[in-house]
Amino acid sequence: MTDTVLDRLLRYVVIDTQSDPTSDSQPSTEKQKDLARVLVEELLGLGLTDAHMDEHGNVYATIPSNSDKDVAVICFCSHMDTAPDFTGTGVKPQLVRNYQGGDIRLIGDTSQVIRVASHPELLNQIGNDIVTTDGTTLLGADDKAGIAEIMTAAAILIANPDIRHGTIKILFTTDEEIGRGADKVNLEKLGARFAYTMDGSTVGEIENETFSADGVTIDITGLAMHPGYAKDKMENAIKIASDIVARLPRDMAPETTDGRIGFIHPVGISGSMESACIQLILRDFTEEGLREKQALLRAITTDVLATYPGSTHTFQVKHQYRNMKQVLDQHPEIMDNLAEAVRRVGLEPVQHSIRGGTDGSRLSFMGLPCPNIYTGGHAYHSPLEWVSVQDMEKSVETIVELVRVWEERAA
Repeated sequence: MTDTVLDRLLRYVVIDTQSDPTSDSQPSTEKQKDLARVLVEELLGLGLTDAHMDEHGNVYATIPSNSDKDVAVICFCSHMDTAPDFTGTGVKPQLVRNYQGGDIRLIGDTSQVIRVASHPELLNQIGNDIVTTDGTTLLGADDKAGIAEIMTAAAILIANPDIRHGTIKILFTTDEEIGRGADKVNLEKLGARFAYTMDGSTVGEIENETFSADGVTIDITGLAMHPGYAKDKMENAIKIASDIVARLPRDMAPETTDGRIGFIHPVGISGSMESACIQLILRDFTEEGLREKQALLRAITTDVLATYPGSTHTFQVKHQYRNMKQVLDQHPEIMDNLAEAVRRVGLEPVQHSIRGGTDGSRLSFMGLPCPNIYTGGHAYHSPLEWVSVQDMEKSVETIVELVRVWEERAA
């Protein structure tokens, strides 16, 4: 077994851990436990005697304190599953050594090209080593890069007792990609005061803010009728659903927004003449913005249904997650210590807002404040996914410096 962050990444990405949103179990796929078992074995091999996997596939471990100070217990966490958006079966990682610029054509599907025009961060990678897929699968650097970085940092801390630190908890979760990553985490057992997810992207970017998120399900009951005798009688639920989707504002969609602008996004539509269902997600950085989008969607639905007097509908809203900044702002030392660690590894910290969510969103509102740290990965959830080895090494350095900062600043 080799110990570099690259070797760890290459070991982990070939293990298929794709999660399944149609499954009601946790983990949603048993194959996620295949990686969990590997990680437990490696953690035990490092000497972390409490390393174990629980019945939900979550992995826990502890690096004991070597400081005589009262240092807050911090946790580093990443998720083991990969996204259902694109296949993660049969991953064949490719290593581009000493990248010298230009587009990267993937060898397994030559129609897949990582173009500099679409991935400008490649301009900062000259001379670095880049890991890609062969173009037929996603890579799984989201979030196996984070796992590899935590595991490598753990090995460094254990091998170098002169690096002073408090108690450090390690947590690897399942099903983050389908919004359930924190559902079965036992915070009492974990025993951490603060946490950091290793689940970001560009080095230097530290993330203390996510979208707030709701899901909406609109169920429509129309009036089915034999089409030969339907005049002035039929109210086709498929057409009603289509009318609602067609009226969604074009400037309030994922494909037309960026920065701090949220969106209304239909993610599923199904049905027949008699009944139809629309599933949507709402995203905004503020509670007010989320409420406004919900009110707009209700108004559109009501307006459309008014033209179909014989039809009915239900409108259900499901709370998904909330902007973790609401919690993190109450504990400024979390981001202050992280910013100091980033500076110590030679980077300028840039606070960044995530147009999405992480385990940190849920964990923060469960009582474990948890911002997000860069891993060096890019183009997640796609066959064009790539990660820089040198950026991963910088992430490892950041973890090591961060535990130093917490220890130095402890009372």
